[in-house]
Amino acid sequence: MTIADTAADTALIHVSADTPAETIHEILARDGALVIDGLASPDVIDAIASEMGSYVEATPNGSDDFSGRTTKRTGALVARSPASRKLVSHPLILDVAGRLMHQATAIQLHLTQLISIGPDSPSQSIHRDEWAFDFFAFPSDVHPQCNTIWAMTDFTEENGATRVIPGSQDWPVDLKHTIDETVPVEMTKGSCLLYTGKVYHGGGANRSEDTRTGLNLTYCVAWLRQEENQYLSCPREVALTFDDELLELMGYRIGAYALGYVDDVRNPLDALRGETGSMAFGVVPDASAI
Repeated sequence: MTIADTAADTALIHVSADTPAETIHEILARDGALVIDGLASPDVIDAIASEMGSYVEATPNGSDDFSGRTTKRTGALVARSPASRKLVSHPLILDVAGRLMHQATAIQLHLTQLISIGPDSPSQSIHRDEWAFDFFAFPSDVHPQCNTIWAMTDFTEENGATRVIPGSQDWPVDLKHTIDETVPVEMTKGSCLLYTGKVYHGGGANRSEDTRTGLNLTYCVAWLRQEENQYLSCPREVALTFDDELLELMGYRIGAYALGYVDDVRNPLDALRGETGSMAFGVVPDASAI
């Protein structure tokens, strides 16, 4: 499959799970969003649902219209759901995210959230996720964020499938976009919506009798604050059982030269493990490459 085969129109592009990261990145940069069909096996999805069941049940509904008054948003998946770690560290997703955010020294996990949209939920207001960074006006060619929503249940227009405006990542800031401008992201359980922090989107209205559940895993450049505080969401004793790759993705690393060290310039991994370690300064950045 090549980029020439995916002419942009009002529909959202779907690709297979064996599509190369380079092609997925090209579509993502052009359209702002796409769906990778069947990227996670049903067994993994079912395991996550089982591990998170009691936590979802205990989660209160949202407190305002934006978060959803009949919607539950359950976090801390890295700590609570061992099965979710496979999706958090999915090599294809990390490859594409790295390509999108290539101007950063490193990327990190930004958010883990299981979103359960209950019956009779209205649609969410259309927005950009990168507005979470205090509405900072990032340059159009700088992507601070790359996002996924994994379908834990089938996504249909009737049950509240996420709504997206393909190609809107290049549009000016506008708080008044409506649901009528969007298309529903219909996809099967185990499929993955991949979208940038710049594309306009929102949760759809659930007019069915069932709860629509999606797993929102997002990533950002390592010099920005994470939406979900990974250090406090995951207890130290649990974090100590993880390998270096997952810990670094969570933020236990130097985000750029001299950014994020602990006390006497210790590497965060050494500090987590109570080790003295070595100085944590990274490579001096090459300003000429910017």
